[in-house]
Amino acid sequence: MEKRPLLTTTLLLFPLLVLLLSSTASHAHNITRILAKHPEFSTFNHYLTVTHLAAEINRRQTITVLALDNSAMSSLLSKQLSVYTLRNVLSLHVLTDYFGSKKLHQVTNGTALTSSMFQATGSAPGSSGYVNITDLKGGKVGFGAEDNDGKLDATYVKSVAEFPYNISVLQISHVLNSDEAEAPTPGPSGLNLTAIMAKQGCKAFADLLIATGAHTTFEENLDGGLTVFCPTDAVVNDFMPKYKNLTEAHKVSLLLYHGTPVYQSLQTLKSSNGVMNTLATDGASKYDFTVQNDGEIVTLKTKATTAKITGTLKDEEPLVIYKINKVLLPIELFKPEVETEAPAPAPTPHKRKTKKDKDEAEADAPVDDSEDQTADNENGVGRISGGHLIWMVLSSCMGIFFM
Repeated sequence: MEKRPLLTTTLLLFPLLVLLLSSTASHAHNITRILAKHPEFSTFNHYLTVTHLAAEINRRQTITVLALDNSAMSSLLSKQLSVYTLRNVLSLHVLTDYFGSKKLHQVTNGTALTSSMFQATGSAPGSSGYVNITDLKGGKVGFGAEDNDGKLDATYVKSVAEFPYNISVLQISHVLNSDEAEAPTPGPSGLNLTAIMAKQGCKAFADLLIATGAHTTFEENLDGGLTVFCPTDAVVNDFMPKYKNLTEAHKVSLLLYHGTPVYQSLQTLKSSNGVMNTLATDGASKYDFTVQNDGEIVTLKTKATTAKITGTLKDEEPLVIYKINKVLLPIELFKPEVETEAPAPAPTPHKRKTKKDKDEAEADAPVDDSEDQTADNENGVGRISGGHLIWMVLSSCMGIFFM
């Protein structure tokens, strides 16, 4: 009879523990990785990164991305819009509400007007950043910009990925036309990126950017945020024999690999270790590296080499330029470097130990504190991860339940 309160408590705690366990397993979405699984959206994925929209999408909790396949993107790119205008057009295709495939056919009165990121960021004049979603006959769903005289330019094609109610990625047939989104947008701030590098020990790298035309991609990202990792002149000069063996396309990819389309202060790099995409990232071609730090030292680790940040050339948001001690080698272009092992120490001549030597060795022997450490662990000094703790409590509750 006395077990009934324990049983009641267990039944009350069980749903809470399951909810807590599921929440610890959840993780933030990453639009770049979602689209990377679908090569038909590689161009769309690439320009989400170039325009910095990918980072904005990843930061939001509830979002719907209206994805355009490579054919639709080709039509958009033929207009030769600047990267800043292209950002506005693509942001019109990112809705700030969740619409799964089922919800599209369940909109109130058959039509809905929802805000896009173009509207939410304040870039759209008036209500031009709203998108009209209409349930049409025959099971079709139409999409159109609010400032497009009621025209529905695109229709729903298929669901690419859905994670209710976090992110939904839906393919639509055509680009949403909007005069306001396609209006000319102010260009770069006018900073001369290569001149800054050349004056502070990175002239060789700056010259390569100019020679290949890669500097234009760097400059296009200035307004939205740009981090550059610049190998010093001596490092670049030593690397030139390998660089000359690359194709022209691979030279550009290598250079773009030294930039990321977001401003990253040194403090941010120290506190936000992990995988980082670069200007060379393009769908299945990851071209990423891992940021790690050991105290004040920040390293950039690729699968082919590891470089260290040795100094800062310029740090003025939205631009930061760091000096590094090696050229970053993407695994897509280079094999991993082979680390040579240090030679083994020469064996010392055998000397017969005397009784005095044995006594001194016993006196200098380290004390075995394993028992003390075991006692500490038994007293709860050792750390228990959150997941293990939840399972321990859950197991205890289940044990009580079946008593």
